[in-house]
Amino acid sequence: MPKTITRRTFIKNTSSAAIAGALYLNSPIKLFADDKKKSKVVLIRDENLLNSSGQPKEVNLEKMMDEAIRILTDEINIKNGWQQLIKPDDVVGIKTNEWHYLRTPYELERILSNKTKQCGVKEENISIGDRRVRSNEVFQKATALINSRPMRTHDWSGVGSLIKNYITFDTNLPKYHPDSCADLAKLWYLPNIKGKTRLNILVMLTPLFHGMGPHHFSAKFTWAYNGLLVGFDPVAVDATGVRIIQAKREQFFGEHSPINPPVKHIYLADTRHHLGNADPNKIDLIKVGWEKDILI
Repeated sequence: MPKTITRRTFIKNTSSAAIAGALYLNSPIKLFADDKKKSKVVLIRDENLLNSSGQPKEVNLEKMMDEAIRILTDEINIKNGWQQLIKPDDVVGIKTNEWHYLRTPYELERILSNKTKQCGVKEENISIGDRRVRSNEVFQKATALINSRPMRTHDWSGVGSLIKNYITFDTNLPKYHPDSCADLAKLWYLPNIKGKTRLNILVMLTPLFHGMGPHHFSAKFTWAYNGLLVGFDPVAVDATGVRIIQAKREQFFGEHSPINPPVKHIYLADTRHHLGNADPNKIDLIKVGWEKDILI
């Protein structure tokens, strides 16, 4: 099991102290490249999203997705917005996450599948999957991927979020484990993934902000945030999600409580692997809907 790493030890041992500062996204130092365009990320929340059982109301969730797509694509017509992303001749893999404590909501899976069909894609060319994507014929032939999973803390990589969600596309998972899973962004350059992701959705309905051990889950460390983070840049979406999780930890524990182990893979996805923007100054964050306790 990976060792617990203190913030002090990490900063001492990391080759770049600047990266360590970026982990908390509070550093005034200019840490990232200047030549990247800003990444648009939509944070959308609905106070009335969850029902009395804590499950999302599908109608509300669909409205949230449609509004996020409208903003991302600058389309007034929602259907045209989705059609910018998915074409009728695409073969579409909807990559979700099946971790039973906090899975991608079935309601969201249905919405994404239906929106894909409405773009003209044949039903046989659409599949929803997670752990069996390597043996899934649609995923193997996919021309387009939609990436969606809930945000949660993770014992090996700090958080499990969008960048990590493609881990099941590879057969050699242990090679991504060293150094707090620092190089998870390499997944995005695998032949069956590279250049195919049309949309990233980080589910922030009831995020898990604290845990101990690889399979730890306690409902007391989740809360009804009732949100989605949506964007084309997985690094920007993940980095924004981390800022919210970190803020919730400090609110809950009443003191600075860094995510442990450090979520270095998100920032190295920017600085080392050039997958996207992790610097808040390079993220155009658009907030829509419920504003109470937004934490960012």
